[in-house]
Amino acid sequence: MPAIDNPTKRILASGGLSVGIGVRSLRGIEVARAMKTAGFDFLFIDLEHGTTSIETASAISIAALDAGITPIVRVPHMELKMASRCLDGGALGIVVPHVDTPEEAEAVVAALRFPPMGRRSIGGGYPQFGFAPVPAMEAVTALNEATLVIVMIETPTAVANVEKIAAVPGIDGLLLGTNDLCLELGIPGKLDSPQIVAAIDAVVGACRKHGKWPALGGVYSRELLQPYLARGMRMALAGNDLALFISAASAQAAFVRSCAIDK
Repeated sequence: MPAIDNPTKRILASGGLSVGIGVRSLRGIEVARAMKTAGFDFLFIDLEHGTTSIETASAISIAALDAGITPIVRVPHMELKMASRCLDGGALGIVVPHVDTPEEAEAVVAALRFPPMGRRSIGGGYPQFGFAPVPAMEAVTALNEATLVIVMIETPTAVANVEKIAAVPGIDGLLLGTNDLCLELGIPGKLDSPQIVAAIDAVVGACRKHGKWPALGGVYSRELLQPYLARGMRMALAGNDLALFISAASAQAAFVRSCAIDK
């Protein structure tokens, strides 16, 4: 059977922490090698809040495959046809936001896993195999094994159902969306709230019980990242492209101005 290397899944399986970067504003395929060089394990290509097209997401995904960084695509809520097209285009993972119930999680698995686990349709000429022809049974087995299927926990309803969602076969991970959860709780921006800590513990506990990987999104300050990750998170988003670019650029501009000599 042909092997597909998913760096993030390999890191997770070995017990490590996989760190990713959100790709929301950059459009060039250079972002794949640049973020690999920067030390990230996966790209979080955002089709929920960004304006990136499926075509561009595919181009970036293919570049990521060649660079050795995992291409993961977030699609809008339950846009499962879009998700399967992204997988056909080279993605090695899909993130589906706002999954509140085990029934929604089951629908995600049905759309994104090949039979017998799901009902994903087979195509051909997959980028994950370098476009080489691969026998159908070998292709679907390898793709099922390599693909990460992740659902987001972003509402009080989802937190209440987290055990049932984590128990769904075919789901690999649960990603806590802290910012939307804060909005739903009526505490926008309060990422240090005890309610967020409780949600982190609920996600980590459910994932440990059911053999899934817990992931953290929306928390980027070093003061919160360290203690939150220490609670058992196995995947983490470190920020997004535009925010990190502006932060680094602003710091450099301020430093250079501080070097000015008064005349």
